[in-house]
Amino acid sequence: MTTLQNAAGHPPAMPSRSLWALGWQRLKRNKVGFISLWIVLAYLLVAIGGWCNLIGGSWTDEVGVPYAPPSWMKPSADDVLPPEPAAAKAAAPIVAMSPAEDPISEELAAAQKHVGDYAGKAQTRRDTLPFGGDLQGRDVIQKTLKGTSTSIFVGVFGAVCSLMIGCALGAASGYFGGKTDDFLNWFYSVFTSVPDMLLLLSFAAVSGRGIGTIISVMALTSWTGTYRLVRAEYLKLKGREYVQAANAIGAGDMRKMFIHILPNISHLLLVQFSLLTVALIKYEAILSFLGFGVDVRQVSWGSMLEEAPTELIQGYWWQMLAVTVAMSVLVTAFSLLVDALRDALDPRAVAK
Repeated sequence: MTTLQNAAGHPPAMPSRSLWALGWQRLKRNKVGFISLWIVLAYLLVAIGGWCNLIGGSWTDEVGVPYAPPSWMKPSADDVLPPEPAAAKAAAPIVAMSPAEDPISEELAAAQKHVGDYAGKAQTRRDTLPFGGDLQGRDVIQKTLKGTSTSIFVGVFGAVCSLMIGCALGAASGYFGGKTDDFLNWFYSVFTSVPDMLLLLSFAAVSGRGIGTIISVMALTSWTGTYRLVRAEYLKLKGREYVQAANAIGAGDMRKMFIHILPNISHLLLVQFSLLTVALIKYEAILSFLGFGVDVRQVSWGSMLEEAPTELIQGYWWQMLAVTVAMSVLVTAFSLLVDALRDALDPRAVAK
């Protein structure tokens, strides 16, 4: 079998690889970035398991005594709440009524005959838990896993919504220019003149609590960085040859904006998405800590941190430690991954 040769008699050149293939190859060579990628993927799997109630679904179960200490720590007398004094129990007088005075005595007598049929087994509460318990005796590990799922859910979907808003406005501003660009720049300047945290608190106070509210609030307040980035790229790329060629064959504005130009800045949007996800996870923790976050029937890292000051005053530190470790590992891995992605997907670096 003969090898195909080109007109000059040399073997054909190797097929060119895409920016994504070259970026993936560079990312694999970056050991810190590659390990960070696997850590982030592990957190995402935990988040998916939490959304499906496969992980942390039993976080509401009160399986231990209040503030049960971790199993690996030697318990002390201060770690368990003291029992109620017997004198206090005896102090409250018990007022008994005769059957003639009790209006539901007949119903109670009839129900008493079937007590044995429906008597439930009392749940035994454990004195210690693997990583301790909270005030209601709920397992801190289960709460942390469920809180991880909630916080990542808010961060990922908030970043996606923010990216869509910023991309749409930035593309329109950079591509059309003129009055459209002037108006959107004016709107951007007015919006960024208000501090981010003040905007977040204002929107959250008006909208109420809940996961959906937090996602919409964060998307409406965090699109400005994406807008500035996309606008600059569209101003630079709208005069390139491939856009002029698309214009020559009669392609519409929407096709040129989102089919021809947008894929060429996708690597920048991926890095921006990673940055937004980390920032929104932090914002969610701040909002929940201040009482504007998730609903009381839900749990997140922020809501767990909200309970921490009261617990720390009493010497119960294990819930604070669990949230701090979980959040620190994710944020650090995400930050290292963003740096690695920025280096791997840089066209100038890939070309070397």
